[in-house]
Amino acid sequence: MKRILDRINDPSDMAGLSMSELEKLAGEVRQEVIDTINLVGGHYASNLGTVELTVALHYVFHSPIDKIVWDVGHQAYPHKLLTGRRDRFNTIRQYGGLNGFLSRDESVHDAFGAGHASTSISAAYGMAVARDLKKEHFSTVAVIGDGALTGGMAYEALNNAGSSDRPFIVILNDNEMSIAPNVGALSKYLYSVRTDPRYESAKDLMENVLGHVPFGDRIIDWGKHAKDSVKEFMVPTMIWEELGFIYLGPVDGHNVRELVQVLEAAKQAKKPVFVHAITVKGKGHDIAEEDAVKWHAISPPGKPGVPKATAPKFQDVFADALIKAARHDDRIVAITAAMPDGTSLNKFAKVFPDRCFDVGIAEQHAVTFAAGMACEGM
Repeated sequence: MKRILDRINDPSDMAGLSMSELEKLAGEVRQEVIDTINLVGGHYASNLGTVELTVALHYVFHSPIDKIVWDVGHQAYPHKLLTGRRDRFNTIRQYGGLNGFLSRDESVHDAFGAGHASTSISAAYGMAVARDLKKEHFSTVAVIGDGALTGGMAYEALNNAGSSDRPFIVILNDNEMSIAPNVGALSKYLYSVRTDPRYESAKDLMENVLGHVPFGDRIIDWGKHAKDSVKEFMVPTMIWEELGFIYLGPVDGHNVRELVQVLEAAKQAKKPVFVHAITVKGKGHDIAEEDAVKWHAISPPGKPGVPKATAPKFQDVFADALIKAARHDDRIVAITAAMPDGTSLNKFAKVFPDRCFDVGIAEQHAVTFAAGMACEGM
């Protein structure tokens, strides 16, 4: 029986699929990632976590007219599979093959190229501003993980974009926290009401009327205070709303139907929207779900009859040398930007826990933080 994935050579081929077909497609995409990456190696757990989100994004939005900007890029393998690159997917991260991240040269569907990190909101917002200046009409979407959201540049962009009132969508792919209780009826009701144009116009009309009656301004102030107090008590999302975004979520990032509903609502909004999707790294592969760090990326299996390389990894040599030097010089400290395992600084941290600092994916902060310590003799 022919798979649905076999019929998808471009995101436009997804038009007209039923919800059950979209769910089946997501399962086929996940299996393709599992089968291929186990064979050729590559980023693993992060891509298994974005399957349903990617299917929903390409169903609701129309790439390349609509711009979908992925942060970091190692979560975008499902995106490559749905955008005409499935026949070359087994060449990923190989010489002459598909890029392991995103590349504007590789596909018109890669709206922005990036490795690490925290760049998607700035880039997608720039596209939204250019769209408005040129009086064009399309959606711009930034997809950012909770790791990349630790980078200061992401907050600089949120601060700038939220104050603009431009239609613009940020999707937080949050694979760390569990699904909160307000997933469900209350959450669905809030996003459907907040993104309904009739809600905004009715609110404006009411404030206009009350502004012309005795004590009307006090009623407006009291109403705003009461609304914010209740909302803050029931839904702890005020930070995003104070930045100027309509907050939608948390939404189950592995429920295609729910994602499509939320994204359709976000698409209709006439101001910035922040969608909070809860996902699980390694989704669909039990071992990867249990240890997403170990299964973040995997190497291809060795060829039969070929002896396994015995040379030590560069990062292990680096960490061992740093530990040796640090034993003789207490001024030496180590800083990593969310890569303690990839740099083997986890080994340094075990020996010198007070002299090893993980600042999150915040490279520019890491450099300036280091400069500050250097100013004081470290």
